Amino acid sequence: MSQQPATEVAILGGGCFWCTEAVYLEVRGVTRVESGYMGGTAANPTYEQVCAGTTGHAEVVRLEFDPTVISYRDILEIFFTIHDPTTLNRQGNDVGTQYRSVIFTTSPEQEATARKVMAEMAAVWDGPIVTQIVPEETWYKAEDYHQNYFAQHPLQGYCAFVVAPKVAKFRKTFADRMK
Repeated sequence: MSQQPATEVAILGGGCFWCTEAVYLEVRGVTRVESGYMGGTAANPTYEQVCAGTTGHAEVVRLEFDPTVISYRDILEIFFTIHDPTTLNRQGNDVGTQYRSVIFTTSPEQEATARKVMAEMAAVWDGPIVTQIVPEETWYKAEDYHQNYFAQHPLQGYCAFVVAPKVAKFRKTFADRMK
C-alpha cells in the first residue's frame, strides 16, 4: 500500500492575488492554489472591504505543494521574481496595504528559509526589499469568482495588461519548473 506524500502550505502576498495565483497554478509540484485574505482585523472580510483598505488584510494566495517535487525555497525564489518586493504597499498601479509584499510563515523553519532567501534576493534588486515575514494568521478564502480568475478572464483588461506579462515572465524564467 503506497502512502501519499504529505503536502506543505505556503502563504504569499505579492500584490493582486490574480497575478500570483495565475503563476503558481502553472508550477510543477503545486497541488492547490487559492486566493484569499490574511493579516487584517476584520472577521470574514469581503473583497470590497479589503480593496477599500480598511481591514488591514493583504490579498494573498495559499499554496499547497509537494515538497518532494518543489521546495519551499523554490516557491520563494519564484515569488521574489514575479513581483517587485521593493515597493512598499504597492505593485504597479495597485496601491494600498492590501497589495503589500508579505510572506506568512507556518513554522520557524519556513521563517528561517524566507529570511535567507530574502537576504540572497537583495543582491538582485536595486532597492531594499520591504517584504514582511510574519507568522500566519487567520485565512479567509476569497469569493469564488476570484478563484482561477486569469484562466477565466484572460482578455479582461487587467488580466491582459498586468497578469499576462507576469505569467509570461514566469514561463520564460522558470520553464523547468512548469507543469
